[in-house]
Amino acid sequence: MRIGFDNDKYIALQAEHIRERIGQFGGKLYLEFGGKLFDDHHASRVLPGFQPDSKIRMLKQFADDVEIIVAINANDIEKNKMRGDLGITYDEDVLRLLDIFANMGFATAGVVITRYENQPSAAAFRQKLSSLGVKSYLHHPIAGYPYDVARINSDDGFGKNEFVETTRPLVVVTAPGPGSGKMATALSQLYHEHKRGVEAGYAKYETFPIWNLPLKHPVNVAYEAATVDLDDANAIDPFHLEAYGVTTVNYNRDIEIFPVVNAMFELIAGQSPYKSPTDMGVNMAGNCIVDDAVCCEASRKEIVRRYYKCLCEQKITGTAKESERYKLELLMNQAGLTMGAREVEKQAHARSE
Repeated sequence: MRIGFDNDKYIALQAEHIRERIGQFGGKLYLEFGGKLFDDHHASRVLPGFQPDSKIRMLKQFADDVEIIVAINANDIEKNKMRGDLGITYDEDVLRLLDIFANMGFATAGVVITRYENQPSAAAFRQKLSSLGVKSYLHHPIAGYPYDVARINSDDGFGKNEFVETTRPLVVVTAPGPGSGKMATALSQLYHEHKRGVEAGYAKYETFPIWNLPLKHPVNVAYEAATVDLDDANAIDPFHLEAYGVTTVNYNRDIEIFPVVNAMFELIAGQSPYKSPTDMGVNMAGNCIVDDAVCCEASRKEIVRRYYKCLCEQKITGTAKESERYKLELLMNQAGLTMGAREVEKQAHARSE
């Protein structure tokens, strides 16, 4: 396999950058981990040389300074939401994650059940955690979230959430999948920390889109192809462009929510340390690409693979929506891709005939 990504450089550079961010906030940082904390196979496909467990290996350098909070949405427990890549439910994956963290020597502060409204399955899961000796905490829906900032940052908002006691300088907030409430969990913790007089900060660790690659770079287009079911879309970060005159790439949900998050920072800490969604990130992956052509080619193959995967899901299980297929076709066009060009497709068609 041709290598396009320097994994050792990535681990070293990423760890150094996170240490700097911890220092920026007086010694305590809540780090929201987007995507897969380990077994990140999408990253390894589009960045040949990236190891699927790179992020957890990087965290091993902080082993004595890290505590992990796992967030899970009570509604996902209730409807038995599945991880498509592993074929297990989100609550089962939380237990899997807890086992892996323990075996790797990481301290776990507990499990936060977000959007809790006495859902029977969520209550049963909490009992199961208790029987396993795992602490769990309840976070409740907040009226007006995320736009009623004054209410959210009050005793009727974050103040009602249970606080997770942590003692280490780096607190990683992770989850079995998107929509689990990681950001709200981290911000809720910040609210309680500042109420207690503890200086703490927040940062976000998303591998994709890669902020310092062009908007339509194949690696970033492949990320859109991977998230068509989430309605994610890459976009130029307008806040970063206005603040610094520099073009960077972020994605629509973070750009849309940034003014709200910024207002929360101002209410919680008196001022916001960030001028843009890009500022909140700590991802160094773009600085570790050593052969752009290799990563571009791998990403183009990934876009085609995602398109075929969608077609298969439509035909076999009926789980993929028409809108997802249409968006993937648009992404194929953007990347200048056509069906039948890859060697594997030619072989498959020949076998079919």
